[in-house]
Amino acid sequence: MALHKGAGDDRRLSIGPFAATADPLGAMRLAPPLHRLAEGPVAAETAYQLIHDELMLDGNAKLNLATFVTTSMETQATRLMTECLDKNMIDKDEYPQTAELERRCVAILADLWHAPDPDSAVGCSTTGSSEACMLAGMALKRRWTHRNAERYAAGARPNLVMGVNVQVCWEKFCNFWEIEARTAPMEGERFHLDAERAVALCDENTIGVVGILGSTFDGSYEPIAEICAALDAFQERTGIDVPVHVDGASGGMVAPFLDPGLVWDFRLPRVASINTSGHKYGLVYPGVGWALWRDRTALPEELVFKVNYLGGEMPTFALNFSRPGAEVIAQYYVLLRLGRDGFRAVQGACREVAGYLAGEIGKLDCFRLLTRGDEVPVFAFTTDGDVPFDVFDVSRRLRERGWQVPAYTFPANRQDLSVLRVVCRNGFSRDLADLLLADLQRLLPELRRQPVPLKELGVPARSGFHH
Repeated sequence: MALHKGAGDDRRLSIGPFAATADPLGAMRLAPPLHRLAEGPVAAETAYQLIHDELMLDGNAKLNLATFVTTSMETQATRLMTECLDKNMIDKDEYPQTAELERRCVAILADLWHAPDPDSAVGCSTTGSSEACMLAGMALKRRWTHRNAERYAAGARPNLVMGVNVQVCWEKFCNFWEIEARTAPMEGERFHLDAERAVALCDENTIGVVGILGSTFDGSYEPIAEICAALDAFQERTGIDVPVHVDGASGGMVAPFLDPGLVWDFRLPRVASINTSGHKYGLVYPGVGWALWRDRTALPEELVFKVNYLGGEMPTFALNFSRPGAEVIAQYYVLLRLGRDGFRAVQGACREVAGYLAGEIGKLDCFRLLTRGDEVPVFAFTTDGDVPFDVFDVSRRLRERGWQVPAYTFPANRQDLSVLRVVCRNGFSRDLADLLLADLQRLLPELRRQPVPLKELGVPARSGFHH
């Protein structure tokens, strides 16, 4: 989560005379402090109205094309979540049916991702794909330490191989668990990890390779099967067995339905674990992710803790303990509600809108497409030709109309490349895409009249990179 500093001022909330219906004058005398607890309570309706009015300043979630996170669900799903807000996911003895729905979700994902034996696959829900990645990374490290106990005790430092385009959670994992992060930089028009770079970074201290099924930078799939094949050859040459974890935060809930012929999952024996984000293309509101291992041998038993102080003995593998069960229940609702055909239709509609919008933007002579939204329904584009504006200017102007389209600079070795990225989620319709296009075309003449990009005039480039 973000870190915030406390404010030292004595600012207070101003309450109007009609904020409290029974006593307007009394309400006017209320001035609860912003950054400290008031001495007394505020009426419930007054507190609600104050916060409600402030939140109107937030952006419109439907127009937020920066986030991968689900921004709309059916009313029935929302009703189920409301009914379950008080359920603690960890308390499986008190809420056994919630635990059963979690088990069903794991079984469904194990089958969807072609686990050799879905009944023996191991998995759990998490608060999101970031926690799921942490758990998968912990399992990779523990398996490596088992195989290299003497060398580890003697000071060998484990490393993790990945592309520089990974989500920041992998950098956090390496930092928190003292792993050397070996990242392959971008080169030319290659914006993610490939097989050659993956193998070149591996050695006897490599705990695993992370392959991304849906890069947050441009929506592209990394070649998981090619990476696994290269690691097979690497093992034949060196005897070093390097497992693969697939970060399917986005693509794990897209590829099975739209790219069934793409081999990226447990069909590849080298894939030890997979994660996905239930609250991205899993179509659930924020707060749920999933981590699965191909079998019990892929998840060291000592990482699973058994506790009994909530009523019955239960295994748990998580960074968090208490957490809400509502999102897990909502995930089961979506899986039950849609089935394979429903997911295919929803994700196909997202990809169709992404392809249409990318194609129309590609026709404009001032932009160049990097991707076209034909893998994860996400695409990136940059300015092209001799234009007096940059992607940050475009993002800033679109925000004036309510659109949140992030502009950001690529990492090493392509810091010279700045792009805009559009995430097409469920609920972002063809009509909304046309409205975005109309606004973009409307502001281009004004941008062309600029003398230079605004950053050259000292206006700071506002980055908007959101996962």
